[in-house]
Amino acid sequence: MASNVEAPERWYLALLGFAEHFRTSSPPKIRLCVHCLQAVFQFKPPQRIEARTHLQLGSVLYHHTKNSELARSHLEKAWFISQQLPQFEDVKFEAASILSELFCQQNLVDSAKPLLRKAIQISQQTPYWHCRLLFQLAQLHTLEKDLVSACDLLGVGAEYARVVGSEYTRALFLLSKGMLLLMERKLGEVHPLLTLCGTIVENWQGNPIQKESLRVFFLVLQVTHYLDAGQVKSVKPCLKQLQQCIQTISTLQDDEILPTNPADLFHWLPKEHMCVLVYLVTVMHSMQAGYLEKAQKYTDKALMQLEKLKMLDCSPILSTFQVILLEHIIMCRLVTGHKATALQEISQVCQLCQQSPRLFNNHAAQLHTLLGLYCISVNCMDNAEAQFTTALRLTTHQELWTYIVTNLASVYIREGNRHQELYGLLERINPDHNFPVSSHCLRAAAFYIRGLLSFFQGRYNEAKRFLRETLKMSNAEDLNRLTACSLVLLGHIFYVLGNHRESNNMVVPAMQLASKIPDMSVQLWSSALLKDLNKALGNNMDAHEAAQMHQNFSQQLLQDHIAACSLPEHNLISWTDGPPPVQIQAQNGPTTSLASLL
Repeated sequence: MASNVEAPERWYLALLGFAEHFRTSSPPKIRLCVHCLQAVFQFKPPQRIEARTHLQLGSVLYHHTKNSELARSHLEKAWFISQQLPQFEDVKFEAASILSELFCQQNLVDSAKPLLRKAIQISQQTPYWHCRLLFQLAQLHTLEKDLVSACDLLGVGAEYARVVGSEYTRALFLLSKGMLLLMERKLGEVHPLLTLCGTIVENWQGNPIQKESLRVFFLVLQVTHYLDAGQVKSVKPCLKQLQQCIQTISTLQDDEILPTNPADLFHWLPKEHMCVLVYLVTVMHSMQAGYLEKAQKYTDKALMQLEKLKMLDCSPILSTFQVILLEHIIMCRLVTGHKATALQEISQVCQLCQQSPRLFNNHAAQLHTLLGLYCISVNCMDNAEAQFTTALRLTTHQELWTYIVTNLASVYIREGNRHQELYGLLERINPDHNFPVSSHCLRAAAFYIRGLLSFFQGRYNEAKRFLRETLKMSNAEDLNRLTACSLVLLGHIFYVLGNHRESNNMVVPAMQLASKIPDMSVQLWSSALLKDLNKALGNNMDAHEAAQMHQNFSQQLLQDHIAACSLPEHNLISWTDGPPPVQIQAQNGPTTSLASLL
């Protein structure tokens, strides 16, 4: 006969074994798993088993069912009972962690915060849980856009990690804080913090994968900082280091040996997610620099990797990566003259945003901006204005706001009769005085917009001054598209002034650069100028060749224009309010689901 002490263990282990068997079955048999765990309470178990079973039930119900109220009830019991038991940290803090996640899912953030604060307060002797709960509360504040509170918590975490001798986790806290400071544009605080992080990362001797992942985090922050500042040339050494770093990580074997310090039990991102992220920042760089074929190549690689990952992993960050990649490739398509494809990809972003309110909330302004750019490309200026105005209403991001205003100003210039609104906008993006952001690229674009306006007003000397400023800035940072646009506009000015030689000196390199990007609109513009220039200079063969080129570009753009405007998604240009439409009414015919077009 087994003793009374062993008896509860046997029945408990048997029920636990059955529950785990049902949970891990393929497909999982969650109802049977829950029945086995609930059966534990029939035996009036000791408090430790009771608390652990409540946690297991709460976790299974939270992760595998929609019965959030029952999950909450079990997790609250686990949290309450475990607080009364000594040395029961794992159950206590896991219950607090999952319960606060559930509260957030139910939009009960004000219940989650005090719960996490209490758990943080009583977990100081348990380094792993103390750090994990600090990260969790900081993330909650970040989602609420309370970046000051999040930064404070990450600072507390960094100091705690230093005290418990975990330089690795200290670096994670500091890098996370650096990321939020970049989001807040507190550049004065970012620079010393990144310098400190660089020293910690280089000096830390530990698991090679963990060390390289810290370096990837550090370099991603540096690269995005440069790209935010529009410094496409200056970023190249950092970007190269980042690409080498991810190659190193992909060759390293995952080390199963656990760190000796429990505070080191963290990973920033899985290796596969880091690969996608490096592709993403490479696409961002290629897009800004005007290497659009390279941007296309890396987008294809990243999206292929994402599709594989999303089959096995439902992490929300993967959808965020996908949306950002699509946003960049859509801009590339509009430049390269593939408007129909761009429009279908815009509808794909709409579909992703329909699946996640948070994703839509974070990307609504970008989505309307892309629609505004599409409207410009198909010459629907009223719709472009409506889209940009909607985007301005939805964004609080200074760089995006400046980008939208710059494009809206170009719409008003083309319309030619919106002088009051135009001058109001130009006053807010004056590159010579109090420019609203530190972005080199956006400031160069603001000079170009001034040059474009002066050209349309016939103030050619003033236009040349603005465009030379754009050229100087775009050459300094390899901003190829701005360089091409400025050259062709300068060429046009010299042509109008009758200075054909000087015009030719501008238009020929503009055409070469536009072909390299490739930028279809600048190629069309350049070929028209080259045709007229060569005719004026008496170069009939060259004039004929340029005329042929111009006709080819015109045909391609016209065919693409007709294809785009005949798509049912073209009706998205009228959407300016609320969530993205689920279905789009076809121009001539029945309602067409977005899903059938993807």
